[in-house]
Amino acid sequence: MSDATSEKEGRPSPIDIHVGGRIRLRRTLLGLSQERLGDLLGLTFQQVQKYERGVNRVGASRLFDLSRVLDVPISFFFDDMPEPLMTVYGGQSANIAGGRNHGFAQLAEGFGGADDETINRRETLDLVRAYYRITDAGVRKRVFDLIKSLAPEAAG
Repeated sequence: MSDATSEKEGRPSPIDIHVGGRIRLRRTLLGLSQERLGDLLGLTFQQVQKYERGVNRVGASRLFDLSRVLDVPISFFFDDMPEPLMTVYGGQSANIAGGRNHGFAQLAEGFGGADDETINRRETLDLVRAYYRITDAGVRKRVFDLIKSLAPEAAG
């Protein structure tokens, strides 16, 4: 491992790995290659690769750039963070806003969360890409409500 990794442990921080995974998820959903994302950010694809693996830590200004290029709020990169990480590294286990993050996390909820392998299926990616291509927010909400109404009730 290089010196760019966590100095104490000699490996990437679990939070950096989580943020990198969220970058990869959104890039994939948008159908962008690592090279194209790098071009949009003024980076090489190798730098994007290192961010996605969590090898390189994403600084605040780069996170801001990523949120603009990937068209998500900065909070997206921290959505669905495992509870142990939030407790150990975040101090509090609850979301400051009280409740779950919105956006993609809400859509992914029906798939069992972003870590579930279902989210990485081609059909799922195509569906989510098509959903986000709907430019009218009202229509997008109605499509979302329709899909939810067609799905069986979750046990719980």
